[in-house]
Amino acid sequence: MAESLTLVQAVRDGLHDKMAEDDAVIVMGEDVGANGGVFRATEGLYDEFGEDRVIDTPLSESGIVGTAIGMAAYGLKPVPEIQFSGFMYPGFDQLISHAARLRNRSRGRFSAPLVLRAPMGGGIRAPELHSESKEAFYSHEPGLKVVIPSTPHDTKGLLIAAIDDPDPVVFLEPKKIYRSFREDVPDGTYEVPLGEAAVRREGADLSVFTWGAMTRPTLAAAETLADEIDLEVVDLRTLSPIDWDTIVESFKKTGRAAVVHEAPKTGGLGAEIAATIQEEALLYQEAPVERITGFDVQYPLYALEDYYLPEAARVEAGIREAFEF
Repeated sequence: MAESLTLVQAVRDGLHDKMAEDDAVIVMGEDVGANGGVFRATEGLYDEFGEDRVIDTPLSESGIVGTAIGMAAYGLKPVPEIQFSGFMYPGFDQLISHAARLRNRSRGRFSAPLVLRAPMGGGIRAPELHSESKEAFYSHEPGLKVVIPSTPHDTKGLLIAAIDDPDPVVFLEPKKIYRSFREDVPDGTYEVPLGEAAVRREGADLSVFTWGAMTRPTLAAAETLADEIDLEVVDLRTLSPIDWDTIVESFKKTGRAAVVHEAPKTGGLGAEIAATIQEEALLYQEAPVERITGFDVQYPLYALEDYYLPEAARVEAGIREAFEF
């Protein structure tokens, strides 16, 4: 059976089903207990599983991540929540210096099977530090996996796969689409494999690579341009490890590409994708790779938010530029 869920409900469903299946799964974070989390992603879990498995923590991101690492090293599967991804920075040292390095440092004696969840990205008119897209920070670090889903079905399956993974996973949830649409999501546990992209739309003229909340405006642009340009839309889903095989094969088919992400342009993953295309498929290339991104500024306050985010009209313009070169 399947149930029609929003993306945030799929998060809650995945957590519930794994907690029911595996007593080692622990949820922790600020207000995740009786309050159900700032976006209600953990609603009802405290009542069902109790305070020993749904743990309200102090307001200390470093403490939350550090405690989760210790739990993970000794056999638990903690799923800590940081209320917004812009609040992860105090826990960055724990994540990079310890979680990502634990398996290598201990020569395999210990690992850190934790999933650090956080809402990320813009689009909900939030104040400073609530709307950032800094996935490149975490994708740059060996030892971390990085996941950003774009649909409720994938959200539940990717979250379950992340919880079952033996190493740390940063699971970033695009809050712009937390409640923007519904999709049938199977009951019970199932996995969407980490490291595998999804081709959301087959095409022959130009490949567009994207992830998270930017997948929907990219697909909308593809439909608008369908009479002129046959676009292939690839949703990466996992940013570390990236599914390079799917990226390169798609580009070899079309010879043209664009990358859409809401993070700043400089140092973003669009640059890494463009560079890899140059290395792996240069002889198939017919135009420069277009990057359609956020700007190299601090994320703006809500009056300018719509200008910052790559919405469908700006995606269309960038795709035309790549196609008409």
